[in-house]
Amino acid sequence: MAGIQIEQFYLGCLAHASYLLADSEAGVAAVVDPRRDVELYLETAERLGVRIGYVFLTHFHADFLAGHLELRDRTRAEICLGSRAQAEYRFRAFSDGESLALGSGRLQVLHTPGHTPESITLLVFDRGAATPRAALTGDTLFLGDVGRPDLRASLGWSAEDLGGLLYDSLHTKLLPLPDATLLYPAHGAGSLCGKQLSRDSVGLLGDQRRLNYALQPMSREAFLQLVLADQPDAPAYFTYDAVLNTRERPSLEASLKEGLRPLRVDEAERAAAGGAIVLDTREAVEHARAHWRGAVNIPLEGAFATWCGTVLPHNAPMVIVAHPGREREAAVRLGRIGFDRVAGFLEGGMAALDGHDRLLAGRPRLIPPELQARLAAAPPPRLLDVRTAPEYAQGAIAGSRHLPLQQLRERRAELAGEGPFVVYCQSGYRSSIAASLLEGWGVEASDLEGGYQAWQAALV
Repeated sequence: MAGIQIEQFYLGCLAHASYLLADSEAGVAAVVDPRRDVELYLETAERLGVRIGYVFLTHFHADFLAGHLELRDRTRAEICLGSRAQAEYRFRAFSDGESLALGSGRLQVLHTPGHTPESITLLVFDRGAATPRAALTGDTLFLGDVGRPDLRASLGWSAEDLGGLLYDSLHTKLLPLPDATLLYPAHGAGSLCGKQLSRDSVGLLGDQRRLNYALQPMSREAFLQLVLADQPDAPAYFTYDAVLNTRERPSLEASLKEGLRPLRVDEAERAAAGGAIVLDTREAVEHARAHWRGAVNIPLEGAFATWCGTVLPHNAPMVIVAHPGREREAAVRLGRIGFDRVAGFLEGGMAALDGHDRLLAGRPRLIPPELQARLAAAPPPRLLDVRTAPEYAQGAIAGSRHLPLQQLRERRAELAGEGPFVVYCQSGYRSSIAASLLEGWGVEASDLEGGYQAWQAALV
């Protein structure tokens, strides 16, 4: 394909899109917003016969640790940022409107602050074209939404100030582009960097001009009120990752080489006694059947990294419990959010605990008929709903106490001396996380298998 080819890489568990922009005839490529495990970019570059010469960050991401340093070290690529960015490592600073030749085409950097103060958008121009074919918008403009402007409030910026910058960026930089401009954002549905992102991964600016609620004609004041309302809780690790993306740090492979080592039961026990978190990555039903006493259950089959970053401290060492062969997957997914303090993994998985009864525990999971029977008995169990506020507002089991999982750790004192609890969420994933946390804090808990969905289905 002549000109600049756009390859998209979508990571569903983080709802994250990254890109390789390549001109095969010229043999050169740039990578935009890479994740930290960079082999897929290297393999694609080899397949296309190009050298990765540049790596762009559209901004300092909060929801994942980017792979710009990994690509720099592996390919000698030049790190490229907007000129408003400040970082410990060496980078090429692009001023507003500055272009970079990429083979027969060019990339133009637009400063589009708002989601963050240093945010940029990359316009992709074919050879000799006066208008761009595509715009890589980072977290400034999504399909169906715009980037939330409240994530830097703890770093010296107010949400209102950033929201005003976002309004200006949209109206003076992006909306003037042609309707036929292809939009390639950095995130899709499921990301906490916005509130109603589309499941589509590419779209046309003209469609967004018509359909995106935040792009409709309105005043700056109305825009701020609309965009700042009802944003989801930001996980605690967001500020940590945003800062870490500005710093020089060890590579993912170096961290894995140091931390991903097998531990005998006695070694894992000593690590736990020394403060390490035992992280059980198996499915909720397996964890409930038998687990390391006090382990936190965050199953790999789900938004594993996001929930690890939400409920676990970033500076605590972790011992991974996984099905044999999946330990590296767990460590890599932790590394994608900068949680590199892996102390090792339990060699042999749960089978290693045979005969170690004092380390083993189980937890009941109730199905809806069992919970109905318990609620009809005296005294009934306490119900704890750990869903989000919008989910809770749409319906809940009568008598439930609402405490979102995102807030559970900081509000744990409210539950001291209470219980036993039956915890539920929408499908059973978050309730297993919550129940395992409660167990580790000495609060008796079980959880509802299938969650509120199963409860509603049982009532039909």
